[in-house]
Amino acid sequence: MLPEPVTPSVGRGRAGSVRPMRMLIARCSAVYDGRLSSTLTSAVRLVMVKADGCVAIHADVGAYKPLNWMNAPNHLVEDGDTWEVTNPKGERLTITFEQVLDELSYELDTERGLTLDGVERELQLLLADPPTHLEPGLKCVQREFRTDLGPVDLLCRDVDGGAVAVEIKRIGEIDGVEQLTRYLERLQRDPMLAPVRGVLAATTIKPQARVLAESRGIGWVEVDLGVLRGEEEPHPRLF
Repeated sequence: MLPEPVTPSVGRGRAGSVRPMRMLIARCSAVYDGRLSSTLTSAVRLVMVKADGCVAIHADVGAYKPLNWMNAPNHLVEDGDTWEVTNPKGERLTITFEQVLDELSYELDTERGLTLDGVERELQLLLADPPTHLEPGLKCVQREFRTDLGPVDLLCRDVDGGAVAVEIKRIGEIDGVEQLTRYLERLQRDPMLAPVRGVLAATTIKPQARVLAESRGIGWVEVDLGVLRGEEEPHPRLF
């Protein structure tokens, strides 16, 4: 038997407190309909509803990537043993529960709390002063600008005064685009900043990340750490 349905924990509660993260260990199956279609057959999995509303289904394999997920903003409806998650893009994730083995809700911190690796830290410092390597006329307003999902690496203003959120990675991959997308959704809610556009900066950006970024209206820039450091360009050599 499934436990009594609980209203999904999404966003923040009163006085700015973070809603608890919800985790279920359950035998379930899932069907995704959207840009592609996929089906997860019945198995015991971890289903998570994060503070920002993201719903993710994990198996006991791999370090982090879920089998299927639906990023925020979305709408979660619980109807008996079925969850239906939809988003403004028309995508739909339907999870059917056969047996819930355990369920836990707990308030977690939303800050990343991670120390940037040496390259990312150096890139952030060098690009902040000034960020014209990313775009002519760009000015840094603040490093590590806080959102309720974690800090954006750089918050900048362009020559027209528009807000620009910059996410910095050593290697730009799809996860970096997804992370910046979540930050932009939050920043757009601030009338002092909106509209906000995003830029992903990295020493190398994977082709798949470029395609995803462009499809979401996010810019991307590959930067040369040596040039940022002011090092001389290497002289051509004969081998």
